[in-house]
Amino acid sequence: MKKKTFLGFYIVITLLSVLVIIFLATGTWQQFLNQEEDEEIRTRIITPRDANLYAAAEQTGQIFWGENLNTMIPLGEGESVIAVLNKENELGFAEEQFVVYRRAGDTGPIYITFLSYDNNTRSYRRIWDVPTIASRPETISLFSQDLIGDRNNCIVLTGMNAENEHTMTIFRRAPGQPSGSAYRKIAELQIAGSIVIQETVRSLAYQQGITRGQSFNIASYGHDPSSANILDQIERIYAFNSASQQYEQIRVSRIPGSQIEQRRLRELLSGVPGVFENFINDLWYAVTPQGTIDTRQFLYFDPARREIIFFGDSSQQIFRWQSSTPTRYGLFIRSQNMAISTLLRFIDIELESLDRIKLRVNEDVQLRIAANTTWDGSYRRAGAPNMARQSSPLIPFTDAQYDSSWGRISFNNAGEYTINSSGNVRRGRYVFFNVNGSELLEMRPEGGDTLPENRMIYLIENVAGMKILSRVRLGTSGIQSLMEPPVTLTPVE
Repeated sequence: MKKKTFLGFYIVITLLSVLVIIFLATGTWQQFLNQEEDEEIRTRIITPRDANLYAAAEQTGQIFWGENLNTMIPLGEGESVIAVLNKENELGFAEEQFVVYRRAGDTGPIYITFLSYDNNTRSYRRIWDVPTIASRPETISLFSQDLIGDRNNCIVLTGMNAENEHTMTIFRRAPGQPSGSAYRKIAELQIAGSIVIQETVRSLAYQQGITRGQSFNIASYGHDPSSANILDQIERIYAFNSASQQYEQIRVSRIPGSQIEQRRLRELLSGVPGVFENFINDLWYAVTPQGTIDTRQFLYFDPARREIIFFGDSSQQIFRWQSSTPTRYGLFIRSQNMAISTLLRFIDIELESLDRIKLRVNEDVQLRIAANTTWDGSYRRAGAPNMARQSSPLIPFTDAQYDSSWGRISFNNAGEYTINSSGNVRRGRYVFFNVNGSELLEMRPEGGDTLPENRMIYLIENVAGMKILSRVRLGTSGIQSLMEPPVTLTPVE
């Protein structure tokens, strides 16, 4: 009997040992510990991995955007998706989804709908639909942000309406209510000016999930109707009222604008397409808080080529100028990064004086990363404003053929060129333009025209009916020669 008992005990010990070895070898213990860590981390705010980004995280309040335009369930017939925001629900096992859409043939309000997982049907369903006061799809930006400081992220939708007024609509889940239907509208503003969230630096205790953070106020800036100066503004500050669970106006103040010749000001802010675009067609340097110019950070607006160049921290970013909308004080631009197509940048430009503008930049990166707001601020024109220079005197395209050391070059009126060298044909696009009176040619080879290194720019000199091309670079110091051998273009008769 004792032998059987001992044998059974030995077998049990052996099996337990085998199970422990499998448990340790497969890493199940790590998954178990990670599960406990995940449950703990869900109660914390997400922080950047890089310690150098910690300060940026404090400033942004942790803004994150949805990744794509795929919806959990199909929308109705005739409903076109404009923006999508995915958000983990309060239980942490499924995603909620907010979808901004427009109905076919409807030029009225843009709608937002909420999609949530239903445990009873084990599928996603549409919870509610709400119209917003925005109506221009190209201006829409949708994101979530902890505005109140309690880690109950609000859903923020910004845009513009048919009157070119800025709009902002904010939704928030009612405290203590896990149901998706408990989302309620806590603010909706529209103004012929601008609307901004006044972010403040929150404490380390907030970043670590220990305490609440300070609520962010919302500020709107509109025209002062009692003033004859167009640039005089009225600032309205809205703060969150915990009793009413709404944003309410708490302060109104007047902000004097620059004294500028009003006739010229009315021309620039008339809303006529192209007027303000031509005005900002120049190089602009950042202005420090002390009022000095920072030549290490600048912007270059090029409406002719529909490009915007951002330069700062020794890096250059080129954005495609997709669309622009006149506003009460300037221009609202939607742009797209040429290298990263998912990176959109919304630029709200306000006129401060004839040589100074103010920018508010909102990045919709379509990725789960913190937004970068370092481009916000004032910028001063690099040179003296030249109101007469509204357009280039050059014809951008031509229809001509030239012989050169490259081979025979053919330009057509569609902005395309071909270079034929002993049967080897290269193609691309081109444009003639000028900078400060100098005639220039830009050539972009086919297949790489969106890359900055493939933008070949040449200074043109006309000598005895021929064109001499010298490779140059455009920078803050103007036109700089690259010291390459010049190329002579001889017209083909």
